[in-house]
Amino acid sequence: MTAPPPDGSEPGPIKVLLADDQALVRSGFRMIIDGKPDLEVVGEAADGEEAAVLAAGLRPDVILMDVRMPHVDGIAAIERIVASGNPARIIVLTTYDVDDAVFAALRAGACAFMLKDVRPAELVEGIRVVAGGDALLAPTVTRRLLDRFVQVLPAPSEATPDEVAALTQREYEVLRLIALALNNAEIADRLGLTEATVKAHVSAVLRKLKLRDRVQAVVLAYDLGLVRPRQN
Repeated sequence: MTAPPPDGSEPGPIKVLLADDQALVRSGFRMIIDGKPDLEVVGEAADGEEAAVLAAGLRPDVILMDVRMPHVDGIAAIERIVASGNPARIIVLTTYDVDDAVFAALRAGACAFMLKDVRPAELVEGIRVVAGGDALLAPTVTRRLLDRFVQVLPAPSEATPDEVAALTQREYEVLRLIALALNNAEIADRLGLTEATVKAHVSAVLRKLKLRDRVQAVVLAYDLGLVRPRQN
């Protein structure tokens, strides 16, 4: 969810920006999202250029970004948004669960992805989860994607050996379980901890290793050899 306002009042709804070149797709997503009291569509973009401009002006919490759009595509838009320092969490919309475009979007800075034919309840829950920064979407699909592309993924962090060594044993365990695509509740169950404690450990791992999100944590865990790609 969005962070509480500095005055201590209740946080407002999660602000969502829709970016898709098909008006029918955008209207369908808007109908689903605006039907929930804790979610609000704050803008719509028909291409990547418009998405980047609206992201800068509207400061959404979550962006649903189509990969393939005319003029400026979704990947280029993600690169611009991330490079600007915008903290919006970007979910890539895709027709196929694992392809080069999804990989490129994650490489550009997207934090999750979902299929365009996602069920309404899954769309809503996905937005909430990503806004809270608690877990990846479609963990088994994410694992398959990384298994396929891990050898050519870019370095996810500028963490030094000392910073990696500064992780506690528990933080190492949490990092490994993140790489296995477990969410906070599953990690808590595995380690016998509360979800709040797990969330604190995840935050510490991201901070210490200078990681933007859990996708980068997964990549780094592969790089460290905590998890190995599956053999075909």
